[in-house]
Amino acid sequence: MKEKARGQGRLRLGRARIPASLLEAGVPAHGAPDGDGAVLVDLVIEAGRFAAILPAGTAGDEDSIDLEGRHLWPLLVDVHTHLDKAHTVGRAPPSGGTHDGARAATTADRIAHWRRDDLLRRMEFGLQSAYAHGVGAIRTHLDSHDGQAETTWAAFAEMRDRWQGRIALQGVGLVPLDAYATPHGRRLADLIADHGGLIGGVTRVSGGTHAEGMDGLDELLDSLFILAGERNLDIDLHVDEAARADALPHVAEATLRHGYEGRVTCGHCCSLALKPDAEIDRDIRLLAEAGITIVTLPTVNLYLQDRRSQRTPRWRGVTPVKELMAAGIRVAVAGDNSRDPFHAYGDNDMLDTWRQAVRILHLDHPYEAAPALAGPIPAAMMGIEAGLVATGHRADMMILDAFTLDQVIARPHSDRLVLRSGLMSEARPPAYSSLYNGTVNIQS
Repeated sequence: MKEKARGQGRLRLGRARIPASLLEAGVPAHGAPDGDGAVLVDLVIEAGRFAAILPAGTAGDEDSIDLEGRHLWPLLVDVHTHLDKAHTVGRAPPSGGTHDGARAATTADRIAHWRRDDLLRRMEFGLQSAYAHGVGAIRTHLDSHDGQAETTWAAFAEMRDRWQGRIALQGVGLVPLDAYATPHGRRLADLIADHGGLIGGVTRVSGGTHAEGMDGLDELLDSLFILAGERNLDIDLHVDEAARADALPHVAEATLRHGYEGRVTCGHCCSLALKPDAEIDRDIRLLAEAGITIVTLPTVNLYLQDRRSQRTPRWRGVTPVKELMAAGIRVAVAGDNSRDPFHAYGDNDMLDTWRQAVRILHLDHPYEAAPALAGPIPAAMMGIEAGLVATGHRADMMILDAFTLDQVIARPHSDRLVLRSGLMSEARPPAYSSLYNGTVNIQS
């Protein structure tokens, strides 16, 4: 199949199995979905785009490639990452695997190393990894402290230009919430607007923890929303990662207060799961009214949550995804951190992140809605055309040697075939040695 697909401007793929949640709505008769909610289709690709999506067995000719019912997915979307922090584990001071330790280690590493060349090299490594794994779009949060913001955003802009047409990139400013009540906060909001980014932050004060009570939280949120409204910026916040934090309803109320319905994303939101059911229901109704979208980041939260020396964790806190989805709230899965003090592992591989999320969050039995959490839902959050097999879309896809969703989940699929604009990609993840000797090639 590799030789036949490489370099073709016109391509027909027969009997591709696609989860219905990753396929455009309204496509005529593909036959009944299988037990996993996937359908068999034939695909016609012309000029690098999906020209037709037809019922299986109707588009075949002597030049078609028969996938025999293997899974075909669009390239996936990672709507919450930290490219600027990535690949600092081992270089940064030991974090102990705790949230407070990760913050201290990252601060020390940022002050010591985060210059233009260092940022470019590590961002490039992460993007090359994501590209090889079949990621089509990334939204990255960028540490934007006073004295760092200009350097980091300039490096991000450089990478966004270099990767244009390969991976769509969006940036989000990341500072403690109280920064937006300072002169730096106003300068930062202008900088974000200049770069076409989103305003964001962590719902804690500088030097504080997520679990601490925050005096004046509503006033600080008002400062953020006013800056966003003045510049017409969407908002993306880190909210309630800790067990005792409770900022989420305040964010929803601020969204309604400022008329920002449908323009706010909240990541993490773990402590919601620890509330009594009646309080969860109340908060979810408020989130639905405010049109807030949620991003769950289970791999990183499990790494950090309830870590204590010589004690097995008791709380494996994750977002109550099923309840949110049942209320009609858009939820996405994302990768968050890769090989930095907040998460010592990861490789910017959204398929791997999605596989882990299905198991962690019990998004199975049945699976029907789960694939969309890494495809069209985060693409809609970013406002881009991605994460969906649809007529007229770029023919960006991955082909897996799997015939059922349990097979998709069971293996890491290091043998996946990635096609971009209908052409086979030969990209492979970069060598780790390139990080140590400074030879990561900056692609142009």
